[in-house]
Amino acid sequence: MAYLTFSELGGAAAAKAVAAPTVPQPDPVPAAEGLSALEWSVVAIARRETLSSLKRPGRIAMAMGSLFGARARTPLADPRLEALRRIAVLAWHRGDNLPTSEIKNFLGAGFTTHQFETLLTSIGRGRLAGTRLRAG
Repeated sequence: MAYLTFSELGGAAAAKAVAAPTVPQPDPVPAAEGLSALEWSVVAIARRETLSSLKRPGRIAMAMGSLFGARARTPLADPRLEALRRIAVLAWHRGDNLPTSEIKNFLGAGFTTHQFETLLTSIGRGRLAGTRLRAG
């Protein structure tokens, strides 16, 4: 086995220069700014829901549901995920024509504007792909 003495290369400074690995630069947007796998699954589920799933059922609808065995749509237990579900359902049906109150609710639940833009971009692409599939 061969050995190299770093004193021949100019001391410890040269050893650090030789041994220093290249450090990758961080992305301009941290990974935490994206959506988690759980959050993306909520977005996927929201694609199949109707706008009526955003309305709270009234007393008569609940009574009829219990009488005939139909279950009313209940909101998600996590308020943050429910805010995501609501904005995703609206985006799937209306595109970027969203009520200001829902956007404020989404941002108030702890999401960022970057996450909002990422969500709208992804859903917009999904809507466009769905339109192409139906037209073709």
